[in-house]
This record gives sequence, C-alpha cells and structure tokens, in this order.
Amino acid sequence: MTTIATAKDALDGRRLIVVGAGSHVGRQLAGAASAAGAELVLAGPDAAKLEATAAGLAGPARVQPVDLADEDSIAALAAQAGSFDHLVSTAAMPANGPVARLELAAVQRAFAAKVIGPLLLAKHLAGQANEGGSFTFFSGVAAWRPAPERVVMATTNGALSFLVEALAVELAPVRVNAVSPGIVDSGAWDGLGERKEAFLQGIAERNPARRVGTPDDLVRAVLYAIANPFVTGTVLHVDGGGRLA
Repeated sequence: MTTIATAKDALDGRRLIVVGAGSHVGRQLAGAASAAGAELVLAGPDAAKLEATAAGLAGPARVQPVDLADEDSIAALAAQAGSFDHLVSTAAMPANGPVARLELAAVQRAFAAKVIGPLLLAKHLAGQANEGGSFTFFSGVAAWRPAPERVVMATTNGALSFLVEALAVELAPVRVNAVSPGIVDSGAWDGLGERKEAFLQGIAERNPARRVGTPDDLVRAVLYAIANPFVTGTVLHVDGGGRLA
C-alpha cells in the first residue's frame, strides 16, 4: 500500500526554519507548519515582525534575525538553529526599473536575497540537516516571462532555478527545490491602491487557471516539496499557467 505523506506526517515534531517569516507567505507558512506540529525557527531582517508571527503560532518558535547579504549573519542563524529538518526561504528584494536607471546597491540586494543568500544558507546549514532534510527556495514567474523593467527580477529568479538543480546534486541526499509563484494576492500588490483590483482582474482573465493565486496555493506547494521524499532539483510552478499565457 502506498502511503501518502500529509503535512502533519512530514512536520509533526520536526524543526522548520522559515526565512522571510515576518510577512506575507512566510507568515502563513509558519502558521500552517506550526499547526501541523512543527517547531519553528523564524528568520528575517525585521525582529519585530518575526515576534509578531511567533505570537500567533500554535506551537513553539524561536526568532533569529538574519540578513542574507551578510554571511556572518547567516552563520549566526546556523549556530542558533542547530540541527533541523527543513528550511524554506521566501526572501525577495526586487530591483525593478529601466536598465539605464538601475542602482548597483539595489541589484546586489536582489541577488543577495535570491541567489547569494540561498547559496550561503546551503553552505552554512546543509551539514546540520537531519536525515530526509530539505531546502525550498522561492523563484518566480518573471524568469519565464521577462518583461520591461523586470530584468533583475527575471535574472535572479532564473539563476535560482539553476542553483537548486546544482545544489540538489551536490548536497544529496538533502533535497533542494524551488517554488515559482505567479501573480499572487498576498499583500505585495497593495501598493497599487485603487489600481490593484483591475490589475489582478486582468491577470486572472489571461491566466489559463482564470484566477490569480493566493498565499494558500503557495503554502500547499511548499508542504508538497517538504513532504515528498522523491522530489529534488525541481521548480514547482504555482502560477495558474501564467508563464504560458
């Protein structure tokens, strides 16, 4: 008989590190994992936001601020976390705009969040992963559908998709995967103000799934990547078919 692992099977009594737990999808993932019985290490740049996430969890959680542009900070996270079962990073620092006006510091922050940071997380934490452990990082649909003024976003997300394949080979049997979101109503688009509804409606009309994503769609994908022991070196596209439209 084939046993289908549920989130509770995969997470109950396990230690999960969530980088980016202070907001949006990271916060919802932390809540789902905690409800499934996981012990959480909440990491990110803003300690106050991490504490707010911890306060809403059902189970135990520790807070550890981390800056993915600072290797010493990542080493400190590794020292505080100790052995663990799974690590998920939702980190992103977009550097959008015309190429002619891009600022080097912003580009470097974007690469730190999506490429260099994940590489350093693997460097410092892979040796502490328990048997069956995994890393899951967040890529994004821009890598497959580049657009004007999104050159850095497309490049960093694309680089991450290749990084997870390379890490999956080098770190085996520790598994390494990526989730690639499409347009998701996670709160990230709230800055559009009154234009947000029309923007999301336009995306929904073009997507093969005929809707935009929700944070729950992404959490489900992460839990799948964590729970399935035969998935590694894979990018899970959770975009409603947006990369095809």
